[in-house]
Amino acid sequence: MRAAAPGRTGLAPAADRVAAPAGVSWPRDSIAAGPHREDDALTPPLDRTAAPAAVAVIVPTLREAANIPTLIERVAAVRDSTGLSLELVLVDDDSGDGTAELVAALGLPWVRLLVHPGPADPGQAVFHGLSQTGGARVVVLHGDLAHPPERIPALLAELAAGAELAIASPAATGGSADPRGPVRWLERRVLGLLARPLTSARDPLSGAFAVSRAALARGHPLAPVGPLLLLEVLVRCRPSPVAEVPIHLGSRRAGPSKRSLRQALRVVQHLRRLYVHAFDTWSHLVQFGAVGASGVAVNLALLTLFLRVGLPQQVGVGLAILLSMLWNFALNRRFTFSYARRGGPAQVARQLLGFTLACSVGMVVNYAVTLVTWGWFEVKQLAQLLGVVAGLGFNFVGSRFLVFRRPRSSPRDTSSA
Repeated sequence: MRAAAPGRTGLAPAADRVAAPAGVSWPRDSIAAGPHREDDALTPPLDRTAAPAAVAVIVPTLREAANIPTLIERVAAVRDSTGLSLELVLVDDDSGDGTAELVAALGLPWVRLLVHPGPADPGQAVFHGLSQTGGARVVVLHGDLAHPPERIPALLAELAAGAELAIASPAATGGSADPRGPVRWLERRVLGLLARPLTSARDPLSGAFAVSRAALARGHPLAPVGPLLLLEVLVRCRPSPVAEVPIHLGSRRAGPSKRSLRQALRVVQHLRRLYVHAFDTWSHLVQFGAVGASGVAVNLALLTLFLRVGLPQQVGVGLAILLSMLWNFALNRRFTFSYARRGGPAQVARQLLGFTLACSVGMVVNYAVTLVTWGWFEVKQLAQLLGVVAGLGFNFVGSRFLVFRRPRSSPRDTSSA
């Protein structure tokens, strides 16, 4: 890597370098700058009247103070060696680890810190950065330095050649990656399989990519949650063509991993939203069927419990049906038709009444279809199966289009989960 020229990057002499925040080790040739002031803790907001940098490099950070000096140094070297006009925008999830003080102390005009309001979330942090930056092209990197900043020029070259999206991928021809443990390998394989119906991109889980603002505008409003921002862009914006740039995917340079149960749940929530966006009614049908299957399990478990504690058969059967139906209603309202959760107790009561009526008519349809098709099969359970499918279909249509009808003001792709 060629040494950065002081005139371009703002490197300070060694004697003028500020002390590193507690717990942070400055690299030997780390970038530093002049005196620190309390009012510099947050970089001033973007001046919309000034000409924006040609390319915004947005990096979400959460307790990444140990990596930031090296990240800035490597991006500075890219600026110097290529002449690219890059603005490095660090969007911090209020880490409290000295990140704000570190960036303020560096005082580099092309490095900016934004604090992302709200719960820590890398996707939302990048989205916040997008709303606060200019430029016709955007690069997204992770703050752990696993994706090499030196590949920024290659990503931008693909955009200049006509691609709307360029993905930094170890899966591209010529790419490679450091060995991953079995848990990380399995996690990536499962997520890759779940993402496959949503996009044809080979590596939709990458944390580094370049995209044109024109492509992003087609996906408005974006609604990322969790770390899968690239998949969000691929599904909602449908950029074309998409290029893949080979990289060596390294390991986290410093600091703890941010993987957690909460993040895993956010990934599931995000995938569900994307499936609803991509497949709409079909995705609701799959969720409705899954809830129905869970209701069968609840019904059988409750009936077993009631009979074991000595309730009369008629009472036990009736209670099991009632409670399993309430279970189905609650899960469908919470997940399958989550857009319908608005409204107070009166709205809930109307929905419950409508759901009960739909289920009651569905049972009649089930019964009628079973009797009509009883003579069609030697294996009578097949007639019963047809009845179940017909009843489920009626229940779904009634629930989807009558009981939990989507309000016109509620777009399908931003429903909460």
